[in-house]
Amino acid sequence: MMSEFDFMSALELRRLVAARQVSPVELTERALSRAEATQSTLNAFFVLMPEDARAAARQAEEAVMRGGALGLLHGLPVSVKDLIAVAGQPFASGSRAMVGNVAAVDAPAVERLRQHGAIIIGKTTTSEFGCKPVGDSPLTGITRHPWDLTKTPGGSSAGAAASVAAGITPFALGTDGGGSLRIPAALTGLVGLKAQFGRVPVWPTSATPTLAHVGSLARSVADAALLTTAVAGYDPRDPFSVSGPVPDLLGAAQASVAGLRVAWSATLGYARPDPEVVEIARAAAMALADQGAIVEEVETVFESDPGDLWTAEFYAGVGTRLRSVLETQRDLLDPAVADVLDAALAQEMRAYYESVFRRYALRDAMVRFFDRYDVLLSPTVPVTSLEAGRNLPERLSDRSLVSWVFYTYPFNLTGQPAASVCAGLAADGMPVGVQIVGRSLGEADVVRAAAGVERTKPHGYNHKPPLA
Repeated sequence: MMSEFDFMSALELRRLVAARQVSPVELTERALSRAEATQSTLNAFFVLMPEDARAAARQAEEAVMRGGALGLLHGLPVSVKDLIAVAGQPFASGSRAMVGNVAAVDAPAVERLRQHGAIIIGKTTTSEFGCKPVGDSPLTGITRHPWDLTKTPGGSSAGAAASVAAGITPFALGTDGGGSLRIPAALTGLVGLKAQFGRVPVWPTSATPTLAHVGSLARSVADAALLTTAVAGYDPRDPFSVSGPVPDLLGAAQASVAGLRVAWSATLGYARPDPEVVEIARAAAMALADQGAIVEEVETVFESDPGDLWTAEFYAGVGTRLRSVLETQRDLLDPAVADVLDAALAQEMRAYYESVFRRYALRDAMVRFFDRYDVLLSPTVPVTSLEAGRNLPERLSDRSLVSWVFYTYPFNLTGQPAASVCAGLAADGMPVGVQIVGRSLGEADVVRAAAGVERTKPHGYNHKPPLA
């Protein structure tokens, strides 16, 4: 396989596969080869699945040669994060406490990958149970950034982002319970898209069932829309599953932003971003006005930081799932994760339910906010990069494991669709992301705005990192 295919879009690869100009077997062999070759440096994969992938690729190629109907993802390599069940494969959630656990069934999103002809080449790394927005765990070690191996690609969908940014697969399936798609997308120059809560069914039940999303990482908005379209749709096994029709996300990726009502907020009212991050993200937001959008600056979106509401919900869920491990095998866990789980489990019932009702009030406030706007734009993360192996930036050492990110977790509390797309490059050469949030069920507007930012073609940015 020629290296020219490594950074080709999924949509173009799909066209070439259907036209019999590229073989699914060749694409799969190239992806597996690159995954193996970069594992010692990037450490993007928890487990590779070469035998299964090759068998699926041969079947996909036979279907092409027969002239049969082809799925949305036919013949395209993809990876799946190790917080998502793949039948017959290890399912450790990035934790030594779960070593030996094997998934009995496919998650709904994985079933749909297979139905649409995708080739799953392996499972990617995650921080332990998705508890940190960086790329390390005691089970898999440190996952590194394709643009700079001294940096983290972010997390918790760390390996997914590293693999896509490095050109191993055109896209990847990840999860997002507090920003775990959008954070690594911002840090690695990708598109991270989480649809409306419940749009992509989550099952088996997550440790954080009221926050968890399954979503897409890709190198373009259209590719993220393609993958999301393939895995979205109602499934009765998820009690939160959205039963309505899936929006036309591929159409939205081609649509104009003219008339779109855009709110831009540098801080949401409480964040402490680097000035350079604000400058680059603001420029991307304001560039939408040149395409006909109506852009308004909004200083305060939230009256206070909702990080404590998110912490109360997320870590209480994971802590309950891991209570026996905390009590009897604590040494197996990431020490930083164990400490936050302790605090979450120490909550009194009354305090917890006060947080629950404050969360409902937050949702109501967002409904009122989006009476005035179609989308909200902000930075995705407050920094341009973070050293690998660190849990949070030194400048923000007063924050918690996740609250230093500031921007992403509010929209898991509300369940609104949100994405991150590259806004440009910082002076250190690292990508900077802009976050786009839509009203409930407003994925099409999120994708429209993300594609509008993408069309500005940020200066100096392409999808091939220097180390690729």
